[in-house]
Amino acid sequence: MTHIYIEDAGKHVGEEVTLRGWVHNKRSSGKIQFLIVRDGTGYIQGVVAKNDVSPEVFATADSLTHESSVEVNGKVRAEARAPSGFELDVTDLRVHQVVPKEQPFPITPKEHGIEFLMDQRHLWIRSARQRAILKIRHEIIKAVRDFFDDDGFTLCDTPVLTPAACEGTTTLFEVKYFEDKAYLTQSGQLYNEATAAALGKVYCFGPTFRAEKSKTRRHLTEFWMVEPEVAFATVDDTMDLAERMITFVVQRVLERRPDELKSVERDLSKLERIQTPFPRISYDEAVQILQKHGSEIQWGGDFGGGDETIISEQFDKPVMVHRYPAAIKAFYMEPDPTRPEVALCVDVLAPEGYGEIIGGGQRVANYDLLAERIKDHELPLRPGACSRNNSLPPHVVPAHAVGIRSQKPEARSQNVFVVDQDPFLEFAHSGFWLLASGFCSTMNKCRKYQLSVCLWTSAPTAAAWTWGRPPCAMPT
Repeated sequence: MTHIYIEDAGKHVGEEVTLRGWVHNKRSSGKIQFLIVRDGTGYIQGVVAKNDVSPEVFATADSLTHESSVEVNGKVRAEARAPSGFELDVTDLRVHQVVPKEQPFPITPKEHGIEFLMDQRHLWIRSARQRAILKIRHEIIKAVRDFFDDDGFTLCDTPVLTPAACEGTTTLFEVKYFEDKAYLTQSGQLYNEATAAALGKVYCFGPTFRAEKSKTRRHLTEFWMVEPEVAFATVDDTMDLAERMITFVVQRVLERRPDELKSVERDLSKLERIQTPFPRISYDEAVQILQKHGSEIQWGGDFGGGDETIISEQFDKPVMVHRYPAAIKAFYMEPDPTRPEVALCVDVLAPEGYGEIIGGGQRVANYDLLAERIKDHELPLRPGACSRNNSLPPHVVPAHAVGIRSQKPEARSQNVFVVDQDPFLEFAHSGFWLLASGFCSTMNKCRKYQLSVCLWTSAPTAAAWTWGRPPCAMPT
């Protein structure tokens, strides 16, 4: 008998098939039992009629409990009243595992507290809403890759273990790397500044880490980011790229995951409004908006989550805020030549108060200015290593660099790195990062980034297989 997945049931109407899955729910009306079976691709109702199966099969169906694993044989039938449009008239049933009634599956249709659900995350993901969230996340990630691949970008994987900081030295996870120290990556950007000079348009998509203890809904210590980098691109080019990518991804999810979006009760009309062009405002204009709405922020201050919410609520699609004060942005951001106190950078704020989903901008393209910025930010630096005219070899450079370890013993012993490309990067180049969990939260109507992640790092306990709390504890 042909094994099929539930999502393909419509292709087999009138055929005898086999389904394998788990009992999501069950009800009975005397001589008929109704089994709701899920297999990861969808849900279908199996109808077990007492007169159509053996007494053993009917008794077996009656003994099934929530999340028991089964193999069901039957004939697919169209049924307009069924949520999936089809039902299965069961003829035979094989049980792989029955969940004991004395130790039932802990996630039930009743209300559960968030602490309980987070502790049971590995089981919680079996529920309909969590399944929908993860399916949407998958579609987002696939759409992001398709967008860049189809747009002529080359995927360049960057190291997870790096010898240096990219976003600041206070949020590094340090690990032992043989006789040296290494760190879990904060970003692939500095590597891809080098690969962009070889390939023109590149991106990386992988895990990143920040050693920040936080209990806010927008912070994770482990997350996935996509980071494109483009040679000869300005901040305006970056904004064009970002809005094209966001629009492409949103429309792809609307097209391919409408059922999942409905399952999470997403207002599709709000997503349908996300079309290019996006509104673009300067940091100066954003400060004025905040002050008009009662904020005490002054020019030069960074935006908090509440500030971002106020700004985004003024628009019905993502808004791009550009040219922040250089003092509150990363050392590698290019200053505006007409206003050196501001950087050629941009943050993209999602509508409906979901916060920042993209950050990026134009990179410093002057070698001496970059050296000056490194010193200003007090990043680890071998004295005299960042100057064109010093007597040191030009390839021995500060720890901010792309993280390719110098092979010279004197460089290795002082924890400095290769930056051969910096004197050869004096052309405009630009890029951005997009946090996958942040984007997923926007699409999923989920305010907590943690719930757009499948599973978290487990923590050892007295019970060897007890899953730990997420890396960023949920606020109550």
